[in-house]
Amino acid sequence: MPNPPSPHRQPTYPIGTPGNPWGKAEKLQWQTLQKTERHYAKDVLPRIEALADRFSVQQYGELHYQDVTSAPGHYPLFAVHAANACDLPLVVITGGVHGYETSGVMGALLFLETVAQNYLQNFQLLVAPCVSPWGYETINRWNPAAVDPNRSFGVNGQAPEAQLLKAHVENLGLTPLAHIDLHETTDTDNSEFRPALAARDGVTNKNWNIPDGFYLVDCSARAQPQFQRAILDEVAKVTHIAEADENGKLIGTKLSQHGVIEYATQKLGLCAGMTQAPYTSTTEVYPDSPNATPAQCANAQVAAIVGGLNFLQQRAGS
Repeated sequence: MPNPPSPHRQPTYPIGTPGNPWGKAEKLQWQTLQKTERHYAKDVLPRIEALADRFSVQQYGELHYQDVTSAPGHYPLFAVHAANACDLPLVVITGGVHGYETSGVMGALLFLETVAQNYLQNFQLLVAPCVSPWGYETINRWNPAAVDPNRSFGVNGQAPEAQLLKAHVENLGLTPLAHIDLHETTDTDNSEFRPALAARDGVTNKNWNIPDGFYLVDCSARAQPQFQRAILDEVAKVTHIAEADENGKLIGTKLSQHGVIEYATQKLGLCAGMTQAPYTSTTEVYPDSPNATPAQCANAQVAAIVGGLNFLQQRAGS
């Protein structure tokens, strides 16, 4: 997510010179420190392939990172298309844009495996469960070039993870009715990812408060507060909603309502802003909470999708 200021500072990052943006040498140094922690081919691909008996599983691209990883480095990218009729409204669901945010990947898969078929009378669905497989394997926010895919969905985006998915959606020739993008906010945002970002860009790092609980990011240019409320009401059945900090904010941003903040998603190149969908939401789960388990976090992501789809169904029927 974007990087608003807060008063908490981190020590100097071990790569680069403070105040100087990284060049090729620093990015290569960072890249060589990344290690494979888990396997896309074992954890994710079999579950996607198992969906082919119910849905259309389509490969929309592939990434070749053989020279920068200890893993095989070849990553086919898949989207699962679920539809009874091509004239129904399209809803896009994305997970793993930041590959380290595990419940986004697992939540997207769990939704497809459990309840997606319940919605095919009203919607056609496009679900991309793991947009950034290298990030998933190395538990990383960036791709191997130290580029954030979730800043790369604009016209000048540099991450192929983002641009390949965006092209796949655009090639459908449809404006989605809604897009729900599944994310997490973790303690490592402050301990690793924000310090790395500041070092890469040659700026001073200022951390934010990590919210304990689930919250949403709406698009400031096309806010849909009732849509966000319906999502949170469903999620609250599974896990707790984040409270504002002592400044009345979440990650340095003023609330638009309880559990919701707003960003300029298209201007920032965020995944939720890659289309003109009138209804968008970015979920944020807190997996490091003492009151949440991995299963609960994945179920919360499913609940977010269900809450959004139920709202759209009810609105269409009213």
